[in-house]
Amino acid sequence: MQSEPQVSVIRQIPRSVWVLGCVSLFMDISSEIIHSLLPMFLVASLGASAGAIGIIEGVAEATAQIVKVFSGTLSDYLHNRKWLAVAGYSLGALSKPIFAIAPTVGVVVTARVMDRVGKGIRGAPRDALIADVTPPQLRGAAFGLRQALDTVGALLGPLLGVAIMLVSGNNFRLAFWIAVIPAVLTVTLLTFGVREPVHEASVKKGNPVTWTRLRQLGTNYWWVVGVGAVFALARFSEAFLVLRAMGSGVSIALVPLVMVAMNFVYALSAYPFGKLADTMSHTRLLIAGLVVLIGSDIVLAHGAHWSLVLVGVALWGLHMGMTQGLFSAMVAHTAPPDLRGTAFGFFNLLSGVMTLASSVVAGQLWERFGAATTFYAGAAFCAVTVVLLLVHPTPIASEGR
Repeated sequence: MQSEPQVSVIRQIPRSVWVLGCVSLFMDISSEIIHSLLPMFLVASLGASAGAIGIIEGVAEATAQIVKVFSGTLSDYLHNRKWLAVAGYSLGALSKPIFAIAPTVGVVVTARVMDRVGKGIRGAPRDALIADVTPPQLRGAAFGLRQALDTVGALLGPLLGVAIMLVSGNNFRLAFWIAVIPAVLTVTLLTFGVREPVHEASVKKGNPVTWTRLRQLGTNYWWVVGVGAVFALARFSEAFLVLRAMGSGVSIALVPLVMVAMNFVYALSAYPFGKLADTMSHTRLLIAGLVVLIGSDIVLAHGAHWSLVLVGVALWGLHMGMTQGLFSAMVAHTAPPDLRGTAFGFFNLLSGVMTLASSVVAGQLWERFGAATTFYAGAAFCAVTVVLLLVHPTPIASEGR
């Protein structure tokens, strides 16, 4: 008996998931034009150090994850996901011009935090909305598809950044201004292209952040949160990939290609691995992703030449494709429907705190002991996570399928 063709699975994915994927695509084009150039802009134009960049990136990413708790909880309380997502994308769009006019590191930090607050506001409601509109047997594929479209944007953004830098003679600020255009398109598409689903009348409206309600999330969910938090320690900011590329001998205008390579692999792998998560043991898939990340860290630790750096970042992109949609599916599987926003919020809160810690530590290790030590430390945390999963596999309903 032949297995169901892949195209039939794609056709079953709801239209709203496709629209949300395109929304993510345009916003990532905008964000990655800026983020692929920002470490170089901070170092070359504003005189920031690697340690400062680690702190900036850690605070920014942690802010996004922490805010997701409040937006996710609010979306459960209001029974409305869409308009919170619109608010988040709008705030992200408003932050883009600030990068273009920033005269100091402090103003860049303000814009970066503002952008990440917007990401935090939109993230949990958007993911909960995808879970709301998608049948359980398609959630891995749906989250993988959204992540794949998101990553296509992350692929196109650095390419546009390279093109703008080559044409404009390394004009960072012009690139930042151009990034405003896809951000505005994002807000327009979400506002008019997605309809909020009708929630069941039986779902009670109330404060989801009470001890009784949080206990309803269950031990399986909190185990996923714990694994995600430890995993986040191994994944410091991707700004360090850009810094690694800066030392590989290529010109400044071509450095964003390191993000192109990562996101190209990420985009190609996100949907297939998301679909695989619907039929395969989540523990095994997660361990496989961690092993790939260990390989990436080892290559980047040794890779001073640009060719080795490209191999390392390609492996980094592969591990992202294997794990990001998987974690979203794991949260969706283990959380009650009326607490999904809260569930995604708390998952991202713990991951965000660990991301802050890992990025700050990575920056300090880079400054004091060099780039290789930073990547070796990441590999060590990956190994700890693998041991944790081997000792106590993720206890969710899809295990062993």
